[in-house]
Amino acid sequence: MSDTLRVGWAGIGKMGAPMSRRVLERGYPLSVYEPLPENRASVVAQGANVAHSLEDLVEASDVIILTIPNDAILRQLTLGPSALVDLLKPGQILVEMSTVSPELSAEVAEALVRKRVAYLRAPVSGSTVTASSGMLSVMVSGPEADYRKVEPILASFAAKQFYLGEGEEARYLKLVLNALVGATAALLGEALTLGLKGNLSVETMLNVICESAVASPLIAYKRDLLVKRNFDPAFSVSQMMKDFDLILGAAKSDHVPMYLASMIRQQYEAAFADGLAEKDFFVLFEQYERLAGLKRDQSGSSHVLKAI
Repeated sequence: MSDTLRVGWAGIGKMGAPMSRRVLERGYPLSVYEPLPENRASVVAQGANVAHSLEDLVEASDVIILTIPNDAILRQLTLGPSALVDLLKPGQILVEMSTVSPELSAEVAEALVRKRVAYLRAPVSGSTVTASSGMLSVMVSGPEADYRKVEPILASFAAKQFYLGEGEEARYLKLVLNALVGATAALLGEALTLGLKGNLSVETMLNVICESAVASPLIAYKRDLLVKRNFDPAFSVSQMMKDFDLILGAAKSDHVPMYLASMIRQQYEAAFADGLAEKDFFVLFEQYERLAGLKRDQSGSSHVLKAI
């Protein structure tokens, strides 16, 4: 490999677009594989090359980065016919940054070991906002020597990097974080609903919460969304359902009882059934209001509730 690693990127979506743009801004040659022209347009306009196939992407790259939605796409891109396991060559590095199951990730790792291709698991914590500003956190596991090679690339979009081990440690930690994130939305929704019954406003409660012992960056980030009731998705109910399926699947495989996570998964299912699949996952708050017999007052302030 040359001193300046050539980067290939597959999956230019909500997170992949701002992350890959920052790689370009750092001066790395970038090729992108993204079937939807509208998704890749901004990155191509900034100077990225278009790879029209996985084969083109592999030929143009030393390091391949994946940001994709789910296990099915990961299996298709890596283990399917004419996929990355067949195309990658010894010495290349595959960096997979999505939220996927440890089980499938281990299957990919085993296949790549036989090809003498380095495989790094590197899921991120953050949002599109922190991706754009280069303030993501990234959790990495896999061969440490290969991680050190790509560490500067990851620094393009990650302010913090955590190396965790040689295997699936990063996959598990990502599921740990997402369990806590999904549970926060559920418990906060319950708590705010209780406060509404006590004649507190959402804004007042969140002002105090954000200055209290239970303050968190997540709650601070979602504060305005909850006050304004703007549930345009940064991360949707359907996406959180997918992640809880991964969490509970890993728990089942490893014989870990997760009673609370199971109940929270059902609350997201209820939100899905109520037509909220593509709303931000913090919309659970309004789900709890309805369960508590509250409804929005259509004649007054949009934040005032009345008992049914």
